[in-house]
Amino acid sequence: MTQKSKYVIVVSYDAFSIDNWESAKSKSNLAKLIENGASTNLVKSVYPTLTYVIHSSYVTGMYPDKHGVFHNNPFQPFVPESEQNWHWFRKDIQAPTVYEAAHKKGLTTAGLLWPVTGKAQINYNIPEIKAVKNENQALKILKSGSKLFTLQMELKYGKIRQGINQPNLDDFTTVCAVDTIKKKKPNLLLMHLIDLDDSKHLHGTQGAHIEQVIDRMDRRIGDLVQATKDAGIYDETTFIIVGDHSQLDVQYKVYLNRLFYEEGLIYEQHGAWHWRAYVQGAGGAAYLHVQPGDSDAERIALSILQDAKQHESYGIEAILSTQELNELHVNNQFRFMIEAKEGYSFGDDHLQEAIIDLHAQGKKYATHGYLPSKANYTSNLIISGNQVIAGTDIGEVSVVDIGPTIAHILNLDLPNTDGRALTEIFK
Repeated sequence: MTQKSKYVIVVSYDAFSIDNWESAKSKSNLAKLIENGASTNLVKSVYPTLTYVIHSSYVTGMYPDKHGVFHNNPFQPFVPESEQNWHWFRKDIQAPTVYEAAHKKGLTTAGLLWPVTGKAQINYNIPEIKAVKNENQALKILKSGSKLFTLQMELKYGKIRQGINQPNLDDFTTVCAVDTIKKKKPNLLLMHLIDLDDSKHLHGTQGAHIEQVIDRMDRRIGDLVQATKDAGIYDETTFIIVGDHSQLDVQYKVYLNRLFYEEGLIYEQHGAWHWRAYVQGAGGAAYLHVQPGDSDAERIALSILQDAKQHESYGIEAILSTQELNELHVNNQFRFMIEAKEGYSFGDDHLQEAIIDLHAQGKKYATHGYLPSKANYTSNLIISGNQVIAGTDIGEVSVVDIGPTIAHILNLDLPNTDGRALTEIFK
């Protein structure tokens, strides 16, 4: 088999979902890619629909029960969310990746704020990493990415960025990508743009702010396409624009650990907090953690959750059993998960009131994490390049198909994937 393209540019546009499709189709740069390529707004995600879980599925072509990343954050009970570590490092993925397959074949790779790539085998790498507590942001990125490349980009374009504020952060990522395409011509460029996800989280899924983000998104994609033309590689490049998950608007934030605290499953002893059972919130879903061997705690926790499920106000749609989790390819350390109803999401804090009405506080908020089968919850995919059959409707696909499709385009060896290469869209 030969390569379909010499170059692949993957833009993960976080939270680019079915409800943004009509708007995206009307924008000039996105419209051209759609017209000249294959597309769908029926991309099904993995569970829970969290960014780091999904990006690990993208690059491995595997479900979470194989690649091992089950949440954005490793389990850190009693640590406030703003202070928690995330799955920032490549070592957290327990499976081969498509960028390593490219590297093995002697191809040049680049990663720009791509999740779970700290200390990864990527030639030009600025990983997505955030300083927590007293860490130094610049130093942490330097230690975890490609030092010289990161320094060069920071010196040239650092003034564009204002911490992690949007739209500045995505503008920084885009100018770094343009520079990298022109100067380095990587065979595989993976980049993560977060403007849309941030905007939905902060202001909800509907409104003028969404249209503004999609305008900015279209401009950034136009800049990337132009960079390939300037570099003389446009005809040999395949563009993949993909949304990892949707978002749903939330009115009620629910803290189930408050119920566990009231029933003694979470308790204070000698000035420290301890837990027998603990709910790790994942937005629209949550994991039930139980101390190993404490079957009594599991029984009590399930009884509390079943009781809460009977009350509409806690927003529990389902308590998913081990068998259901196996069918969803959820990491097999978990026996139970909790799924929220639309309009509800789960947090961790055991000292918060159990139910917070965000609208009563004047807040707009949206999130993800919910079951991929939720109604109107799919995301978008555009694959465009000279070897793609123009105007193809891809139909229903999964996020685990992205890695195998990249491998197909670049003729790489990515074995034992759960997903499949979308071979039918190519000439």
